Amino acid sequence: MLTNISNVLRACAQRNGGAVVMSARTYADFTSQATFEIKKCDVYKMEETPATEVVMTREEGLQYYRTMQIMRRMELKADQLYKQKIIRGFCHLYDGQEACAVGIEASINLSDHLITAYRSHGYTYTRGGTVKQIMAELTGRRGGIAKGKGGSMHMYCKNFYGGNGIVGAQVPLGAGVALACKFKENNQLCVCLYGDGAANQGQIFETYNMAALWKLPVIFVCENNRYGMGTSVERAAASTDYYKRGEFIPGLRVDGMDVLCVREATRVAAEHCRAGKGPVLMELQTYRYHGHSMSDPGVSYRTREEIQEVRSKSDPISLLKDRMLSNNMASIEELKEIDIEVRKEIEEATQFATNDPEPPLEELCNHLFFNSPPVEVRGTNPWSKLKSVS
Repeated sequence: MLTNISNVLRACAQRNGGAVVMSARTYADFTSQATFEIKKCDVYKMEETPATEVVMTREEGLQYYRTMQIMRRMELKADQLYKQKIIRGFCHLYDGQEACAVGIEASINLSDHLITAYRSHGYTYTRGGTVKQIMAELTGRRGGIAKGKGGSMHMYCKNFYGGNGIVGAQVPLGAGVALACKFKENNQLCVCLYGDGAANQGQIFETYNMAALWKLPVIFVCENNRYGMGTSVERAAASTDYYKRGEFIPGLRVDGMDVLCVREATRVAAEHCRAGKGPVLMELQTYRYHGHSMSDPGVSYRTREEIQEVRSKSDPISLLKDRMLSNNMASIEELKEIDIEVRKEIEEATQFATNDPEPPLEELCNHLFFNSPPVEVRGTNPWSKLKSVS
């Protein structure tokens, strides 16, 4: 029975003032936990099937809700700042897919490892980054999580190996992290995420082969949001059963809009990996509300009606909210209180991200290498030299 909230989401709540716990103290008559029927996963060669009846505690529900709202509001603010030309360059938003990140993190540990593609703001937050650090990185400021030099696609923190800009390239890197886990025998695993658009890359199938041969503790996660850039999965893939693509690797196809479905499937996949049985391939069927990136309006290859239908019927935050209200696990007022706190936190982070100074030119070459002596690097013209700092 799933009764323990992930350390990841607990840490998110603690570093943001513990608002969930404080809010809960003012309400005494709520159900402490409830059992929910969830959608059955499609299974391929898996020994254990994820449960269709799961338990969620009130504390878990409130923390899932707050984390997803933080991610949603952060992305909406990033959209606004990009249109104001305060955020520049590449920017890929994650709104609509919040249940994927929160569900995965609920069934792994902060000591486990995670690597993803360039739609990475949400995972930077769940892995330990703060809203202030993420927003400042988006605006290219010194207080950013990569010191203002990574931008939207390249954010990193402990055990999080970043957003990666080369399509599919993070998959073999993630297998390498899993190989290190196996070599060290530390009972850790790596979650390696990619999108449906990357799923046809040759390097992914090469990685499947090595991971299966060496029984690496890696969960390959295909976040199938139905469109690779502006191309629907049906036009891009002869088979859209991405969870079966591993052939010799067990697979799961999961409702990626339901945080409890993702949580339960990830729990089963993680137990499989930790038992030394090798990799698992998990397809999360999800949906992005924005276009592929900020340069893509997202409505030339799909209709506004389609987007609105998903929002009205499958939104991950609304689904969780309805469950909690209908099972007397929270009140409308309590959830509104969380919403207000989240908006305030986003606004404060935005103020910081627009007022913090940009990194000076002399810091351009810092942190190129880890724990190495300083080296001279040629600067912005052939005659200028910059000294690096590890």
